[in-house]
Amino acid sequence: MKKILFALVLFLSSFFAVAQSGYEITINLKNCPDTLAYLTYYQFDKTLIKDTCTTIKDGKIVFTGKNKLDKGIYSLVSQKKAIYFDFFIDDTTQKLEMSSVASPNIGKELKALNSPLENEFFNYIQFVNQQNVNFQAYKSGKQFLTKKDTLALKEKEKEFERNINLYESNFLSTHKGTYIGDVMNLKVEKLLKEIPKASNGRPDSIKVFKYYKSHYWDDVNFADDGIVRNPFFNTKVKKYFESIIISHPDSVAVEIDKIMSKTKPGTLTHKLLLAHFTYTYETSKMMGFDKVFVHMSDTYFKTGKANGIYEDPEIVQKIIRRADKLKPLLVGAAAQDLLMIKAEDFSKMKAMGFENAKNSEEMTTVYYKNVTAVTKLYMKLSDVKADYTVLVFWDVDCGHCQKEIPKLLESYNEMLKEKMNVKVYSVYMQHEGEKYLKYIADNKLPWINVYDGAHYNNAIEKYDVYSTPVIYILDKNKIIKAKRIDAEQVKPMIKLLEQESKNLK
Repeated sequence: MKKILFALVLFLSSFFAVAQSGYEITINLKNCPDTLAYLTYYQFDKTLIKDTCTTIKDGKIVFTGKNKLDKGIYSLVSQKKAIYFDFFIDDTTQKLEMSSVASPNIGKELKALNSPLENEFFNYIQFVNQQNVNFQAYKSGKQFLTKKDTLALKEKEKEFERNINLYESNFLSTHKGTYIGDVMNLKVEKLLKEIPKASNGRPDSIKVFKYYKSHYWDDVNFADDGIVRNPFFNTKVKKYFESIIISHPDSVAVEIDKIMSKTKPGTLTHKLLLAHFTYTYETSKMMGFDKVFVHMSDTYFKTGKANGIYEDPEIVQKIIRRADKLKPLLVGAAAQDLLMIKAEDFSKMKAMGFENAKNSEEMTTVYYKNVTAVTKLYMKLSDVKADYTVLVFWDVDCGHCQKEIPKLLESYNEMLKEKMNVKVYSVYMQHEGEKYLKYIADNKLPWINVYDGAHYNNAIEKYDVYSTPVIYILDKNKIIKAKRIDAEQVKPMIKLLEQESKNLK
């Protein structure tokens, strides 16, 4: 009998442990029009579905699972994919019961029946919403005809912002150490309370900013994956890199390393941030910031620190290959030399048989048969003598090129009139020599007009010319100073480079 009783106790204990490890979210939503609802959660810059309830009866929505929910901000989402309301989940709210009414006032009616802290979070959301309603009511009830009216509106807006900031600060101080406190910490701005004065008697804005930057990440626990499961973390990261730090590739790389050092390898936070920074700077439209992408490859992907962040390991290798391709093309790198044939020598190359070669093997045979003559025809990029060389890759039949090349010609002529020592090394990316020569003659292109007549350079790979036109600016030492710019930007960019050069003297 004792053995049976002991076995029963063990069974009940294990059953109770399993039950405790699961979750049960019950929502009594009066007047709910849905037959199904979704439980979603925020994860960095995405919203993901965690669970679906397909058995709604009389507005009762239940989500259950055998394993605990991860800490985060979750949402009840309607059948039409609209968010009803947000709530938080931590270790204390795995068994959560809430009630409200499906109406425009759903937030005001929202209550957690077994979590006072959840209700305080709801009160915060309702307070913020009410402040926004009050401000919009004030704004719509006024006519802003004078500068004084506009200043009054700005002051009123600041007043509402101060109300929200004060509420958030009080909430944080009251609930510091809880998960929802950690979430609120992402929103609360760390500002210098007692602002010193500068030597001119005005508030010292430099000290204010330095304090703000140095305390920006205070109490943010990058080792806790719950920190990415809310709508505020991604915004905070984005703001830091776009508005707080110096917008320079080297500075950005340093700041990324600082943040990554705060994460734990293998964690969700580590993976998401690593993927985010890599993608952001691989696709950045800001000139020169591909240097950050190369840094990510060298520091994390080549060293194995990025293993496991993608389901397909081949993605890691693709990133490494892409970064290695871009490394010689970074702003500040020495331009790779090109051994091109002048357009005017097309007939000579044709006579040697280059235009009749049908495959790489025949091309190789023609090349070595005429290597001495071909070598004499090369017009090397490195041989161009000018303070600035505009290196442009383009195609006669490219629609965008047909718009950009005339603009570049106009800028070039303007620069010559202003006695600027600039030359254009114009690379035609195809091999239809007659067509190229006709375009040059019709448009009077006074440039160094070349093409890869000997099929020697593979400029597509060497200069990453995946579309045309592509424009680089090189200095007199053939160092890349600007890249992938529009024709209209060439002259202003060279003027800027000249001014920077003068400032350094």
